[in-house]
Amino acid sequence: MVGDWTFYAAGTAVAVPMLGAAYNRLRLSRAKHRSLAGHARMSRRVARLLPHYEFTGEAFFHADDAPAPIGALRRAGFERLQQSFDAKFPRASALGASLHDGLSDLQFTSVYRVPFPFSRQVRTHLRTGSFMASSAGVRLTDVDGNEFIDLSGSYGVNVFGYDFYKQCIAEGSQTAASLGPVLGAYHPVVVANVERLRRISGMDEVSFHMSGTEAVMQAVRLARYHTGRSHLVRFCGAYHGWWDDVQPGVGTPIAPRATYTLADMDDASLKVLERRRNIACVLVNPIQALHPNKNAPGDSALVDSARAAHYDRKAYSQWLRKLREVCDRRGIVLILDEVFVGFRLDPGGAQAYFDVRADLVTYGKTLGGGLPVGVLCGGHELMRRFRADRPADICFARGTFNAHPYVMGAMNAFLSKLDTPQVRQAYVGLDERWNARASALNDRLDAEGLPVRVANLSTIWTILYSHPSRYNWMFQFYLRDEGLALSWVGSGRLIFTIDFDESEFRLVVDRFVRAARRMSDDGWWWHDGSTTDRDIRRRMLREMLATLNPVGRAASDR
Repeated sequence: MVGDWTFYAAGTAVAVPMLGAAYNRLRLSRAKHRSLAGHARMSRRVARLLPHYEFTGEAFFHADDAPAPIGALRRAGFERLQQSFDAKFPRASALGASLHDGLSDLQFTSVYRVPFPFSRQVRTHLRTGSFMASSAGVRLTDVDGNEFIDLSGSYGVNVFGYDFYKQCIAEGSQTAASLGPVLGAYHPVVVANVERLRRISGMDEVSFHMSGTEAVMQAVRLARYHTGRSHLVRFCGAYHGWWDDVQPGVGTPIAPRATYTLADMDDASLKVLERRRNIACVLVNPIQALHPNKNAPGDSALVDSARAAHYDRKAYSQWLRKLREVCDRRGIVLILDEVFVGFRLDPGGAQAYFDVRADLVTYGKTLGGGLPVGVLCGGHELMRRFRADRPADICFARGTFNAHPYVMGAMNAFLSKLDTPQVRQAYVGLDERWNARASALNDRLDAEGLPVRVANLSTIWTILYSHPSRYNWMFQFYLRDEGLALSWVGSGRLIFTIDFDESEFRLVVDRFVRAARRMSDDGWWWHDGSTTDRDIRRRMLREMLATLNPVGRAASDR
């Protein structure tokens, strides 16, 4: 009996930890979003399996089995766009062609402006160019003399209009001119910058970096250093830079082993944070409030009309507060990544806007006054890179161009202007103003029977499509032809300056509606009334499978 009891106890001692580990694993699985974006390893495996195929000739215009008259409308519309682009952008197109083989960024963006089966045809015939000659306020003029209303926002830099940042750069250059590019030592203007950033962030200390990606890297490194824990938590779809630990899915050659990707705004994720002992930090990018658990919207992934977005400030604020409470209980570092939204929502940043206090906060883009920068702010304990009682135990961080005098000068000009009554006034009623503008545009689109809508988080907008279609990505070219400048992601993200005036906005609305009307008249939004977005995705799957089979590929071509 004693032997049996000993055997039973030993078995129990082994089984209980195994059951506990299995339960934790199950809890982690339940906290992942159901989409591929929520399963980083699976998404990478699937991406490797997707075969390339493309539509050429008439197939380009009939990918949805549209009848011959609709295909003819589309071809005629496409040819008109090509003629317009050839006439408008000859120099920009020539410059792009000359630069293409030597600039890898341009190669990537040109290929991934639209879904890959349509990419070659678009690149060959709709050459827009990416070369600008001047800017003024909310306007851009390209090298061919075409003037655009800018809706690209320079990836988030442009909060107050280009003239504002030209002034910041000019004033910053004048401030630093005597010192020049002296690195290592500080220009005295750094003192004022640090004091202002401490006041804005509510934090004790500041460190400067060359990019938002670097600032986030340092925040995670410090969190791991001070907690002694290995893992970081990011939420499904969120972007925190291009380094491996925060981009574990498609685009990363080697999957990180110390990253959990959890579902945003989901109580199951909070349970994982409560249970796991190896979590050093949680990263939050507030722009995800517009499209939780979805990747940044770009037209390269616009294979149907399933893009969705909706913003609820109250719900997201409540989520952040719950997250804050769990992090407090578990000693987890909460990092608010404001590299994109910082100073766009509120002069106090997203912390002030959502009424939540982070442990570490990162800024970038606009804070540099138009020059590249990354900033990390935090409390004394978390920002310290060494241990006083262990002289060899340090958290290393370096950056050759950190606190560059010209960047610090431009930053000082930006922060000084941020305190002026004129700039502060631009924030008054900001959400109400931009929500009303989005609603007015949607009402007009609805009145004209056009299958397009917009959703917004203040001045950050995305375009949605209400009818199932394989050709929504064409809309970006009609918008460009109407004189609206977009970033390379197309209709996925429109970024306005917060001081965009009513007259300019009315022009945007008129051009937007005109582009949508032309797109509709050219047949791109035709549908048979029964096809769904799921049907479109299933059809794409069949097309991919057909490319793996020579007989099926021949049938598909026919």
